[in-house]
Amino acid sequence: MKHNFKSIKSNFNLIRQFHFEPRSSYPVNIKSMIRVNLAGEAGANKIYAGQMAVLSNSSYGSKIKEMWEQEKHHKAKFEELINTYRVRPSLLLPLWNALGFSLGVGTALLGPKAAMACTVAVESVIVQHYNDQLRDLMKVEKIDEELLNIIKKFRDDEQEHHDIAIECKAEEVFLYDFLTKIIKTGSKCAIEIAKIV
Repeated sequence: MKHNFKSIKSNFNLIRQFHFEPRSSYPVNIKSMIRVNLAGEAGANKIYAGQMAVLSNSSYGSKIKEMWEQEKHHKAKFEELINTYRVRPSLLLPLWNALGFSLGVGTALLGPKAAMACTVAVESVIVQHYNDQLRDLMKVEKIDEELLNIIKKFRDDEQEHHDIAIECKAEEVFLYDFLTKIIKTGSKCAIEIAKIV
């Protein structure tokens, strides 16, 4: 509980630093990209945290921990870019964290394969999302090479997580199609909201 309070306080402090977005030479879509990507990586970080809370001692624990460590790195990088590009973080960061942790715990309680199905669903949406961003960045007259390379690397990491979850027999979980469809829909909705709020 103490750890969660510190996490929530940290999120609010991060948001308070950016009451407005000063005018800059960066395209508006760049700011939206960084905002939504931080929100997404924060949520993903909490999903893995929730799964580890339940499955850390299972045979899946080491795989989940490995993926979680990469998500921590992704989140830290976008927190850095939030400051570099002077972007206001999503006002709903505490909500994304809470929902992510709940999703992680909830699917893990259904069993390791359900947790892996959650990973397949979320990561497939994120891979598509990052691919869309890469296409948009390639259209910009002056390409931001740093951001382009970061998103490419993180896209590849997310694809790897997806593939690991498939190898861990995610598709064998009961009602796989139904479960993954619901999670994908929720993830896509969260992305659209975080682009703006």
